Amino acid sequence: MTDPSAPLPDRVPVLIAGGGPVGLALSALLARHGVASLVVEADDGYCTGSRAICMSRRSQEILGWVGADRPLVDKGLSWVGGRSFYRDTEVLHFQMPSEPTQRFAPMLNIQQYFVEQFAHEAARAFGALADVRWSSRVASVRPHAAGAEVAVQVQGAHGTHTVQADWVVACDGGRSTVREQLGLALQGTQYEGRYVIVDIRQKTARPVERLAWFDPPSNPGSTLLMHRQPEDVWRIDYQIGDDEDAVDAVKPENVLPRVQSHLRMIGEDAPWEPLWISIYTAKCLTLDSYRHGRVLFAGDAAHLVPIFGVRGLNSGLDDAGNLAWKLARVVHGESPGTLLNTYSAERVSAARENMAYGAKSTEFMAPPDFAYRLMREATLRLALCDERVRPLINPRQSAPIVYAGSPLNLPGQDAPWCSALAAPGAPAPEALLDDGTHLSRHFGAGFVCLVFARTTAVHGADELRQRGISALAVPASCSQAWQRYGLGQGVDEALVLVRPDAYVMGRWSGLDASAVAAAFDLSGVPT
Repeated sequence: MTDPSAPLPDRVPVLIAGGGPVGLALSALLARHGVASLVVEADDGYCTGSRAICMSRRSQEILGWVGADRPLVDKGLSWVGGRSFYRDTEVLHFQMPSEPTQRFAPMLNIQQYFVEQFAHEAARAFGALADVRWSSRVASVRPHAAGAEVAVQVQGAHGTHTVQADWVVACDGGRSTVREQLGLALQGTQYEGRYVIVDIRQKTARPVERLAWFDPPSNPGSTLLMHRQPEDVWRIDYQIGDDEDAVDAVKPENVLPRVQSHLRMIGEDAPWEPLWISIYTAKCLTLDSYRHGRVLFAGDAAHLVPIFGVRGLNSGLDDAGNLAWKLARVVHGESPGTLLNTYSAERVSAARENMAYGAKSTEFMAPPDFAYRLMREATLRLALCDERVRPLINPRQSAPIVYAGSPLNLPGQDAPWCSALAAPGAPAPEALLDDGTHLSRHFGAGFVCLVFARTTAVHGADELRQRGISALAVPASCSQAWQRYGLGQGVDEALVLVRPDAYVMGRWSGLDASAVAAAFDLSGVPT
């Protein structure tokens, strides 16, 4: 483990600007792939306040690749659905897809500082490969003219020091210094609606679920959200009026009476105390490209999406999961630098899809004009008596993005396949195996070729091993896996290639591994 008081190194393979959850998770993921990184964080430790709180199933899986899933699940509060109310009447009770055999719950509530802690502890387990420096700020970023490395000036306990980095990853948030240094700007839409965010501590016996009120009697004209968190913490978000001053809106004397009014309305009478107050404005913004030479962008430094639908931190962790294995292959000389172009292509596409969903949710949660307010009012009124209208209120929670147009998707033999779930570019479906473990436990480290066969052996298995692709037998007795990957209905032998970030790369009928190897060689992944 690196001594945090030691002088900064002169040179590193990867410098990560920003030690939030995305930067720390990326450091741990890179370390798992054998790549050393230096994380530079201006704060002196983990964040304050709950900030991002809802962790999707996909995010739990990504953190599981570095062993951070167990503490996350043990500490967090899982949930599968929620309720929405118009004034004081319930108009929606939604449930997300879930089943007992799933490895993770659809959503997990946990304060961001715990996510940072568990990601950091996972990174530290890799020793000197993960070097995290608190109270150290990126002051300047100067890519070399030849494009071979980047000079990063870091201000910290030892003064100002220049670190030469082969690669820089900006995970330094919505006000990214790295982005500013490169003269880049996020593009998109900023909404007028503002929300006060409050953490309070209060004991409650309520189940863990997403709760939303439109025009509640406790706060007329507002929209209010509530989530339970670990350690008896409520997260409360409520909309303030256009005529309210933002500075006054976060003063305790203005916040606490509104919180008390709502708690009284829902019958939460236990004593409570405020922990944290902030304010938030919804934004749908992104860079056009997440790669600029040897500088890459991830998380809020790359894109900002509204909180509604919890796509912020979850999309940032997806960035880290996508980038880590690609950057590792480039650093190790296993793939050309052009592989990193696919990171940008896939994740920019994902950001735009997340922004589209986020915009729809924001326009309902915080209508930007009279027409939207009128439409929402009509929808809510109809939902009181017509259940067919109620799905329009569904907040559409975060879900993994399909990379349908990815340049890494391999041509296979799709015609006989009946399952779109396992098409190239889709997240590899989860399934329970014969030994009671989950298929996802085999993902996250390297390329895996799933072998669906009844009796026949794979032809050319050595060709897979030569390319660093491991083979995993999935016999017909694993009925759930066969069903989800489209086997058993005209196709009884097949190979499915899964990327290190648990996305399907290609699939083939039959058991000829040489077809997989040939397609892999043409994919742009190998050197």
